[in-house]
Amino acid sequence: MTASRSWACRPRSRSSPARSTNRRAAGPRSTSICSSTGFTTKAVTSLRSRCRSCSSTTSAPSSAGCEPDPRLSHESDEEERPMKILTMKLTGPTRRAFGAAAVAAALIAGLGATGADAQTVEHPEGFNPDEWVIVASVINTTNPYMISNIEGAEAISEALGIPLEIVNSNNSSQTSISSIYAILASGKKPIMFVNTVASSDAPTIVEAVKQAGGYVTIWWNKPDEYKPQDVGDNFVAFQKHTGVDSGRCGAQALAEALGGEGDVILLPGVQDSTTSKTRVAGFRAEIAENYPGINILEERPSNWDPQLGARNARDLIVKYGDQIDGVWSADDGMQIGAMQSFENAGLLDRVKFASDGLYPKTLEDIKSGRGNNAIVGETFHRGYMASAIGLYTAYLAASGQIVPSELEDNKRESFFKLSCVTPENYEQYLQYDEEGAPAEFVERLIANGPWDTEPVPLVGGGVEVLPES
Repeated sequence: MTASRSWACRPRSRSSPARSTNRRAAGPRSTSICSSTGFTTKAVTSLRSRCRSCSSTTSAPSSAGCEPDPRLSHESDEEERPMKILTMKLTGPTRRAFGAAAVAAALIAGLGATGADAQTVEHPEGFNPDEWVIVASVINTTNPYMISNIEGAEAISEALGIPLEIVNSNNSSQTSISSIYAILASGKKPIMFVNTVASSDAPTIVEAVKQAGGYVTIWWNKPDEYKPQDVGDNFVAFQKHTGVDSGRCGAQALAEALGGEGDVILLPGVQDSTTSKTRVAGFRAEIAENYPGINILEERPSNWDPQLGARNARDLIVKYGDQIDGVWSADDGMQIGAMQSFENAGLLDRVKFASDGLYPKTLEDIKSGRGNNAIVGETFHRGYMASAIGLYTAYLAASGQIVPSELEDNKRESFFKLSCVTPENYEQYLQYDEEGAPAEFVERLIANGPWDTEPVPLVGGGVEVLPES
């Protein structure tokens, strides 16, 4: 693997059993996590793999555990401590990010082998997996959704028997792009999934992949006018769950829980993000159309980051105090941080929350009734499903099993099913967080194809239209 300033890791290797079409461990496989995280890495004997170093900004690795770089650490206020632990734990194994957890940090602490065998795929004649590398680029590694993206990538890597590189963008477009360039310089052709930091990143990344002879799917964010159909087969597809529907789900649940009256704050994601913009638009439209008694006090973009969500919530509590009746977040990572700030301020029992993602910590809080049943609305989808769908679609193109330019438009710009979740119906989604769920989803994905796999089949496509209200 080619070293760069933004990443430098030792591959995490597995043994190499003979490959077949039976359900057994895939091999050979190696996984690297590459980023500038601001955390030092120490070897842990119980972990199945370990990074050699994280970046040029971290101090040299030492011998056991994982600790934050003291030069980059924040003040140890109550809002940030759980999210710090969550980030530190990522330097262990990346699988099972969606195991049961008592606090946000335990989302990562529970990582380990899934216990489910991986299915090894028989590649079509003429496709040499040794010429390829699977690449998954995520926005950060503090958000549980991004950790789940990594799970899906690992499951696909195992199933296909192709090594995996993980890019941690660390909330930086520059880090994402430079890290991808460095991987492409290794000479292997990429099969790539990118959860873009900003919509404007997509053209640069796609062009680099095209020049390298690879195939890429972009999830969530791209400029509306930038279409795979216009770029060519190397930009296989743009894929997402609809943001407007997500925002409407949260708005309806929050407004109903408040009896149609109250003051709320919003925590969007990254400002230059199609996903965040569409979710906010859906929330605002639902409120404007159906709940005139709900007043939006303020928006604070929080970059999909639990730590920033906690800080912004804390600042808004200082500004508005107990005037805040409800909080909507564009995803659960930010909600996890916000709820901690409200709990620290002694306000959690009187404020209602709605968000997107139904993360395991959120499920725990719903089941326990935390904060006087504070969480009232969610949406269901999983990061491991998104990355697995994206990577398998790109693999089908790379291996010649599909020709992207011959696909219907809704398979080039795709909407996958999103479900609204409440405290009344959440139990039907618990199965997708059980041990081995990512590997089982990948098995169904390979059997059914990227557009027909429950619980997230293709439901539409095109450019998502923002509501006028």
